[in-house]
Amino acid sequence: MLSKGWNMKIIGIVASPRGARGNTARLLKLLLEGARAQGAESETIILRGDSVLPCKACNTCHKKGICPQKDDFNRILDKIDKADGLILASPNYIFSVSAQMKAFLDRCCGVIHRLGFEGKYGASVVTSGGGDEPQIAKYMNHFLMTTGVMPVGAIWATMGGIEGNEFPDSIRKKAHALGKKLVTQWENKKTTAEFEKTTAQFRERMRYLMIRRKDEWPFEYEYWKKNRGSFLSI
Repeated sequence: MLSKGWNMKIIGIVASPRGARGNTARLLKLLLEGARAQGAESETIILRGDSVLPCKACNTCHKKGICPQKDDFNRILDKIDKADGLILASPNYIFSVSAQMKAFLDRCCGVIHRLGFEGKYGASVVTSGGGDEPQIAKYMNHFLMTTGVMPVGAIWATMGGIEGNEFPDSIRKKAHALGKKLVTQWENKKTTAEFEKTTAQFRERMRYLMIRRKDEWPFEYEYWKKNRGSFLSI
């Protein structure tokens, strides 16, 4: 159990139309088993296609701090806000994340402008039929960094090279190890040079935008003014 006196709470986002029975969800489950072995608590959310709709570019999130679309996005965002960790899990659909995952990432534009998940830790999960997983994992981990999440790594599996329906022991061990690493890194608040450099550069980029567009994005400007007031001076 964790020495801090509370358990890490992790939200896993599975963006696959195959839901909980798909390969992506099964690989995420292995990672979460490793995290729970370290005392973490977890919840998995399935994005099937209608739970988080595409962004409408209405800018309401920048102006008022909430998305007006009537779907599950705001509820999911609230769960993430209350959690300590975030894991993104997507199959490889034509060399990128699934449409379900892309819709979720696009809807997080307001979160990105605020680096609104700052202080959380995360990881990425990818499955494919024939490969190209690393670039997709890198993309999702970069997204995590632009929201303030410290990614501890990624796990993937090329299903076309696996006989039968079960993951081989090598992948199972890697997934369990990554789940344990996620908890220990969060517990010890460890970061990396890449994370520090990326978030510093992105924070400066967002600071510039907040100053230039404060009248257009009043909610986000006030958020920065309240939480990072010293950054707003030119």
